[in-house]
Amino acid sequence: MIVCVTGKMAAGKNAVAAILEKNGFATVDADTLVHKAIEDATKEIVNTFLPNARERGMELLKANGTLDRRALGVLVFGDKTLLAKQEAIVYPRVIELAEQFIAEHKESAVALNATALYKTPRLMQQCTATLFVTAPYVKRLFRAKKRDGMPICHIVARFRTQRMLYAKYCATGIPVIKINNSGSLKKLSASVARALKKLETT
Repeated sequence: MIVCVTGKMAAGKNAVAAILEKNGFATVDADTLVHKAIEDATKEIVNTFLPNARERGMELLKANGTLDRRALGVLVFGDKTLLAKQEAIVYPRVIELAEQFIAEHKESAVALNATALYKTPRLMQQCTATLFVTAPYVKRLFRAKKRDGMPICHIVARFRTQRMLYAKYCATGIPVIKINNSGSLKKLSASVARALKKLETT
């Protein structure tokens, strides 16, 4: 069994993935795969986005010569065209890494913790179901601010790009099970347990 664990920014995907891991799932965070893919493609990314960064007075490289992922995120998440360019560079490698992880865990149920897995139909179609984690907007806003320390305007901008996320997962044709994360960890664990029961009949 392969499931996609997803949801909007700061909804609690990582918490759900951790609970699934305790229930015997092999879990992988797509952010980790993306970071690896970006690292492998740093030269191509810098060559592609340097003109755009210069126009905005931004630096894509840190003083030590490594890619500034936060600066890259600020640059591309506010522009659909730039975001599509980054995805075209990064996603093929992410797919390879995810499929390698799946192959290495054939004996286990697998959870792919990913915000935008719907953008990779090749991986999405391997999933039995999508576990969509939800939480109130304000709660997500405070969680994101505490976790990432980003300016509120940048967080809100990222939230805006995810407005239709649930609809996009419904459009994949893969069953979607909502998991509410507005309460305690105990309540979240109970919600995950109910979702797993539903998976048994999916």
